[in-house]
Amino acid sequence: MNHQRTISILAALLLGLAPVTRADEVSDKGREVFKKHQSAIVTVQVVQKITTSSGDRTSEPRETKQDITGTVLDSSGLTVLSLSAADRTEMYRRMYEASRYKIESEIADVKILLEDGTEIPSEIVLRDKDLDLAFIRPKAKVASPMAAVDFTKSAPAQVLDSVITLNRLGRAAGRAHSASVERISAVVQKPRTFYIPDSAMTGTALGSPAFALDGNIVGILVMRTITSSGGASMINFRPDNATSIILPAEDVLKAAKQAPEAKGEEAKKEEPKEAPKPAPPEAEKK
Repeated sequence: MNHQRTISILAALLLGLAPVTRADEVSDKGREVFKKHQSAIVTVQVVQKITTSSGDRTSEPRETKQDITGTVLDSSGLTVLSLSAADRTEMYRRMYEASRYKIESEIADVKILLEDGTEIPSEIVLRDKDLDLAFIRPKAKVASPMAAVDFTKSAPAQVLDSVITLNRLGRAAGRAHSASVERISAVVQKPRTFYIPDSAMTGTALGSPAFALDGNIVGILVMRTITSSGGASMINFRPDNATSIILPAEDVLKAAKQAPEAKGEEAKKEEPKEAPKPAPPEAEKK
């Protein structure tokens, strides 16, 4: 009797420890991912001039400066961002195309900020509005090769998978690297494949890369938006007009191959290249 009771107690203890063991496993693998890839996650400082207009009234340009998260794709410094993070007005324009309230913006300055304090003058060389991606390159050749994430080594994700996201915090937090554990709540396959992270509050920001527990890249966190169907004003904003998603690494890599070389100082005179707009998928035509 005592022997059976002892076995029952041990079994209960082991079952109780199972969730803790699983959490420790995710933490251990997450720290490995963090250590391996943190150097390839950079702060990108963007200075933007914004002008608003409604009817015949136009505001004076307003300058904003923000730090956003970027992921370096190759040793030359090619870096991917979320376009909605780099240009905050872009999401509004996509959602409210027919609005009488207009927002115009100009990217006045872009810099990649490294951990050692180095500032690398850069420029946006490609915008992909459909994927919500922006690609930047240093204006001049970097002094030494930059750490980068290999997007050819990618991993798919399934519902309830845990993924590790890496981020750069703001100035108040010393622009430190941070990591979060996200769980995939849905896998959407039409009009294209992408992953929905759960709604739990984490430190993951737009532009953060997401990694599988084996260290391979899953994708980049971007914003997916659809045009408002209830009218063209912020009054009609609905939460289901926009959602953050993880765009698969394969799509990011395909878009990156279209990124041209930097133009240097001449870039100030020209707009960045825009990726060709794809034909609407059948699912969106209806």
